[in-house]
Amino acid sequence: MPVFVDKARIFIQSGKGGDGHISFRREKYVPNGGPDGGDGGKGGDIIFKVDEGINTLADFHYGGKYKAENGHDGDKRRCHGKNGEDLIIKVPEGTVIKEASTGKVIADMSRDNKEAVILKGGRGGNGNMHYATSTMQAPKYAQPGQPSIELEVLLELKVIADVGLVGFPNVGKSTFLSKVSNAKPKIANYHFTTLSPMLGVVDLNDARGFVVADIPGLIEGASEGLGLGHEFLRHIERTRMMIHVVDAASTEGRDPLEDIEAINKELEGYNADISKKPQVIAANKIDMLPEGEQAEIIQKIRDKYEPLGVKVFATSTLTGKGIQELLYYVSRVLSEMPEKPVVFEQEFFPETMAREADEAFTVTYDSDAAEYVVEGPKIEKMLGYTNLDSEKGFAFFQKFLVDNGILDELEKLHIQEGDTVRIYGFSFEYYRNADTIPVEEEDTDNEFDQ
Repeated sequence: MPVFVDKARIFIQSGKGGDGHISFRREKYVPNGGPDGGDGGKGGDIIFKVDEGINTLADFHYGGKYKAENGHDGDKRRCHGKNGEDLIIKVPEGTVIKEASTGKVIADMSRDNKEAVILKGGRGGNGNMHYATSTMQAPKYAQPGQPSIELEVLLELKVIADVGLVGFPNVGKSTFLSKVSNAKPKIANYHFTTLSPMLGVVDLNDARGFVVADIPGLIEGASEGLGLGHEFLRHIERTRMMIHVVDAASTEGRDPLEDIEAINKELEGYNADISKKPQVIAANKIDMLPEGEQAEIIQKIRDKYEPLGVKVFATSTLTGKGIQELLYYVSRVLSEMPEKPVVFEQEFFPETMAREADEAFTVTYDSDAAEYVVEGPKIEKMLGYTNLDSEKGFAFFQKFLVDNGILDELEKLHIQEGDTVRIYGFSFEYYRNADTIPVEEEDTDNEFDQ
């Protein structure tokens, strides 16, 4: 039997920004031409978009990696690199996108949020044409493109319905839905008949209609993940109220009062807010009880739950008894409730995470080598695109160290003039209040050496 897929885990990666180009005009009648290196193109975005023709996450069942196109590098003659293509990922409405390791919400693809940029592509780097000044007419450095952002995300589909049908398996929820709405669920006499939430629209004369979802039958321990508990319980989170269907005839030997209590316990165990939603009880299958027993069991349920504000209806999906009264009651309750759709607010911001990771650096002292060691991804990239053999290029890099607070951190470690600072493949002698810091030594096999 096919399994409804409402949860998936995938990797997404935006495009890297193209690198700025280093070049100079070389024309026959223009000796000593100025810099003309073009800018890199922007990397592609990762965009999630609601597709109303999709109702499952089956396309993502086996995971995978979804990557936008990188921006192209700049070129000579001020040519701008081509922007990378965005990648659009289509999902069903109601999909919640979460950061995988923390479970924090990135975006909720429901209601008015039909399209969202989840990861932005890296900005293209400036070519050397941007760095020419009156005192620096031949800059031999350009800006690298911003890196891509990679993230593992969880996709969770939470159906959008006004009312959720809850109850144990085989209590008649699917039959109930087929009788009251336009939904046509498969119905059979075995547990877990419904393996996916089924939506139906209830139309009423002279009353407000509503959308109802048949949430697959729960079992005890569902809130702890037993069976398919978590897979089903998440679909109740968006509903505004619940119809709790119970087998009043005890056709499977269970006590209906114990059933109601057990399901409510599972709802509270999964999410306390769910258990506080308005609820109405459909004491179902009364057609299978003798007349005298009908009144007795219904009264027992009413005595326990109506003082708690939970209305109880005696229903039969076979004869239709009690169904219309229940539906009109639900419609009235919904109309009196404030219109407040359940939308999961953003808790995780990928851009902030990427920026913090890119800008992070460490400044430590290596006592064995008697050197101060500076490391960080942004510093490493800048080294790779700066010509430190040039006095102007070195001044440019030193300004970068000052602007990013790296020299301040060295001072906090009580660095002294003449001490050695090592930044990846380069070693420098430290001098205060100097226009430049002379290079003491350079590793010729450094991968960023230019």
